[in-house]
Amino acid sequence: MRVLGVDPGLTRCGVGVVDGQPGRACQLVAVDVVGTDPHVDLAARLLELDDKITLMLATYRPDAVAVERVFSQHNVRTVMGTAQAGAVAVLAAARAGLPVRMYTPSEVKAAVTGSGQADKLQVTAMVTRLLKLTDAPRPADAADALALAICHVWRGGSQERLLAAGAAAQAAVEQARVAHARTAQATARARAAQASAVRATAAKSRAARLEALQQHAARARAGRTGTAQGGGR
Repeated sequence: MRVLGVDPGLTRCGVGVVDGQPGRACQLVAVDVVGTDPHVDLAARLLELDDKITLMLATYRPDAVAVERVFSQHNVRTVMGTAQAGAVAVLAAARAGLPVRMYTPSEVKAAVTGSGQADKLQVTAMVTRLLKLTDAPRPADAADALALAICHVWRGGSQERLLAAGAAAQAAVEQARVAHARTAQATARARAAQASAVRATAAKSRAARLEALQQHAARARAGRTGTAQGGGR
């Protein structure tokens, strides 16, 4: 699968594209750091960032997009800009009809280096090694974007399969529930029909007994009438 990773930022936004499969080595496709002028109006900066990410999506046609989730930072102004840039990346991916996954820095570090506490130098070194690059990607935003893409190739594919398996299991449970409900309805209808047939048979039996009693009573009355008439003669 091909994944485009985005390390969001207004001034510098790392974008990296890799090809790979879960459990196997990834290959570098492209990497870049797109930026916007901090002296320009915010709306114009976001629009420029959107244009550049959209162009990379159209150029490299990834299967999925991985974006760093803003986890925690002390500088409110910085975290707001990072969140805005991340939202632009998510929007661009959604517009292209691509699935988006977001990962915290710790998740990315753990996936790439094996430790969620790794520093940027360690992440850059592992990205360089994993992609078999002769030179380390610079600046750190580029390495982080590639790390995000690698993280999704290795973890996202497995998670998607688990989600798919879970969805299939849920669908099977729902099908079983529907089948059970239909069986219960059919059983209820059969029991109702059986009870109706029993009631109909009982009603016919009562009607037959009543008719027989009425006929017997009529014959008895006729016999008494005949006896009385014979005695009168």
